Amino acid sequence: MSAAKKADKPVAAETMPSGTTSGTPQILLAHHLKQLRLPTILREYDKVAREAAREGIDHTAYLLRLVELELIDRERRVVERRIRQARFPAVKSLDTFDFVAIPSLNKMLVLELARCEYILRRDNIIALGNSGTGKTHIGLSLGLAACQKGFSVAFTTAASLVHQLMEARDERRLLKLQRDLAAVKLLIIDELGYVPLSTTGAELLFEVFSQRYERGSTIVTSNLPFEEWTSVFGVERLTGALLDRLTHHVHILSMNGESYRLTQSARSRKLAVTDANDQSAVEDVDPDTGEITVR
Repeated sequence: MSAAKKADKPVAAETMPSGTTSGTPQILLAHHLKQLRLPTILREYDKVAREAAREGIDHTAYLLRLVELELIDRERRVVERRIRQARFPAVKSLDTFDFVAIPSLNKMLVLELARCEYILRRDNIIALGNSGTGKTHIGLSLGLAACQKGFSVAFTTAASLVHQLMEARDERRLLKLQRDLAAVKLLIIDELGYVPLSTTGAELLFEVFSQRYERGSTIVTSNLPFEEWTSVFGVERLTGALLDRLTHHVHILSMNGESYRLTQSARSRKLAVTDANDQSAVEDVDPDTGEITVR
């Protein structure tokens, strides 16, 4: 083929990276915002632009408003992710806790602990009291506060944690689980004392406390006073060593009182009986005087 014919052959145009030279501005903007992972700006920029036009806001203030919305929404998503990772059985806050029902509980101390400064000091919290007084509620509430303050949290019951540790040991992944437990900023161990532990389980749980000593904060709830913890761990020396580490930097919450759950249950039954009596009541009207009698 001659050089002239080769010159007549059309040359294919160079292809540019997708999303840079073609498409409407809205399509390109949506593409770039998705690439930059800015979903809130993508969702809100048009509405905020209209608001800015109505209010006469300049482009800098408009951009600032968009970025603030993105930051607020991002922090909300981060908190939600921490809450999911904590594996709370329920999400509870101090706003719904009835402090009046448990007069032995120091409300001011609990509110101070909700500021989470104890986590920075690597202090521990132990909530002691009989069953049904809201110890789990307090633990969950302080865990939620920690998530909202930016700390990693893990929630478990003592029995479940021991089961996880023994299973991990049998499957040769105990070291990884121990590293994960040691790394979390706040570990919440609920219901210590409800189930006696085997010798192996007690030793594994002790190791968790030992590895977190002065490295991370731990919240423990228990229905047993300290002098009865030997019945859970089985060995007095092990119990003493555990308490020595756990109570070195500790805030103790006394939560003895009437069972909150039993009180609520009794109240509900009383209301149900009252409603049933109201529904069964019959009114008699005296035809002469118009007087109404309920029977």
